Amino acid sequence: MRDLSSSDDYKNSLEELDAALCEINSNPYFPQGLAHISSKVLSKASEFMLEHLISVFPLRDEHLKALLNASVEMDYHMHQKTDSRSLNDIFETLMCNTSKNAIPNENKFPREESLNSLPNSSPSEQADDSIRCEFSLFTAQALERRQLSVSLISAAETGLNILSSGLRDLYVREDDNALDVKMMQTTNFMTEEKPIGLAVWNYWKSKSLSYLLDKRTIRLVSGASLVFSAPKSQWIQVFQRIDISSQLEDSLCEIVELALLACVVDRWSFLIDRLMLTSYEFVTTLRLYNEVHSPVQRDCREETSNSKEKGIIEYLEVFLHNRLYLLWELSPVLAAFAIPSWSNLFRKYLTELDRQVTGDFSLTRSDSSTKERKKYRECDVAERIWCLHVCHVGGSDVESGSFST
Repeated sequence: MRDLSSSDDYKNSLEELDAALCEINSNPYFPQGLAHISSKVLSKASEFMLEHLISVFPLRDEHLKALLNASVEMDYHMHQKTDSRSLNDIFETLMCNTSKNAIPNENKFPREESLNSLPNSSPSEQADDSIRCEFSLFTAQALERRQLSVSLISAAETGLNILSSGLRDLYVREDDNALDVKMMQTTNFMTEEKPIGLAVWNYWKSKSLSYLLDKRTIRLVSGASLVFSAPKSQWIQVFQRIDISSQLEDSLCEIVELALLACVVDRWSFLIDRLMLTSYEFVTTLRLYNEVHSPVQRDCREETSNSKEKGIIEYLEVFLHNRLYLLWELSPVLAAFAIPSWSNLFRKYLTELDRQVTGDFSLTRSDSSTKERKKYRECDVAERIWCLHVCHVGGSDVESGSFST
């Protein structure tokens, strides 16, 4: 295809091909991921395949060896069409080109600008006809970019682990037994006017931040961004297949978690900042509960203009119709920040929370009805009220509009 594109003799044929591809693209059932396919894109099929093999699969020894062999063989076959240089000459050319783009010193921390400045040439863009190791050079450059990307990701994960560990050490300074006692005391908020203790407040804050900074959560955020970038009809079909084929509760929980994360992916950093800036208040859980139920806070919110978020919430309202208990399997901070206050789902969530405040835990699935289990549920209710207050009430004078949709 690349040879055809470089020849004027096939110009009309390529135009006919583009017209046919355009007609195929107009079909509503045509995969949206291939919507931009054209003769120009097809001419770079080899590069796309190499990039896919390098970026997607784990680079184990056998895979890396096969990839490098394939790159050299493709260059060699292209070489035979133009001249009769030996295989040794090809390797000399390859070494000459790759030495110009040597991998930086591994001891030097890779910066984002160094990653962006890496050469990104492709076999179809090489101008010098005397250099015929284009695929090998492209592979070497792609491997270098991957190495730097992996180094950056590893450094970011290390930083997240240090930050998460630091948060736990900073906010949770008491032994588990003392903290459990204080949390149990906090749950009797309907009958006691006892303020939330500093240790409990910091524990809830640390727990919420730990979830948001967890490696698994970060990967789910990335996955949610990718999944929900597709048209609504396509991601609904994917979830419908999972819903039908799987009866496992974990799979259903992951669907809900992905959908909720997609609602906050665009304001993820602000969400973390909101929690970080939340300072201790000498208040009772009953006061937080009443403020969360304030008519001003519940009814003045306007419906979102974000069509993607609206579509996700509409889907969840149907999906959770008889499965509202799944929200109690997820982190309280996710439900508080991701479910918009204008939605019916938010009102259902608050209604069920009201029932649990009065001691009705029939929705919460559990194989135990012991006193200890009941106390655990009450602690969960208090934590969920705290998360809702942080999101919808606390600090409302600072960019509160960011959470109103």
